[in-house]
Amino acid sequence: MATSRQPVTVPTDASVDDFLAAVADERRRADALRLCAILRDVTGEPPVMWGPSIVGFGSYHGPTGDWPLAGFSPRKQQLVLYLVGGYEERYPTLLARLGPHRTGKGCLYLKRLDDVDEGTLRELVERTVRVHRGVDRSHRPE
Repeated sequence: MATSRQPVTVPTDASVDDFLAAVADERRRADALRLCAILRDVTGEPPVMWGPSIVGFGSYHGPTGDWPLAGFSPRKQQLVLYLVGGYEERYPTLLARLGPHRTGKGCLYLKRLDDVDEGTLRELVERTVRVHRGVDRSHRPE
């Protein structure tokens, strides 16, 4: 059992392929496989399971420990992408172009991948990776 000193969201040896193959809903599974390929392409990093339900790509050291540069989880109701904190304020123009979505603290919620603009999604992920790698420290909105 994890304690406050042992984070649950850490890289594991679990199989990403097995995790994605176990997504019950066929459409959600197809979206997750496609999103996995997009994030691999944009980050240049292989997918790794972080905890029991997050597929992460690369890592960076933040104020609360190590986290994936970008990641996602195929939840029952939606895909959840984990992006740089404050992305809503940083990239309002991109979000306006994205298509249907909801936002949360560092999370982007998508019902269907086909409903959003893939180029815009790729740009959001790329900017997240740049910030986490320390290449883009801008806090100004686009």
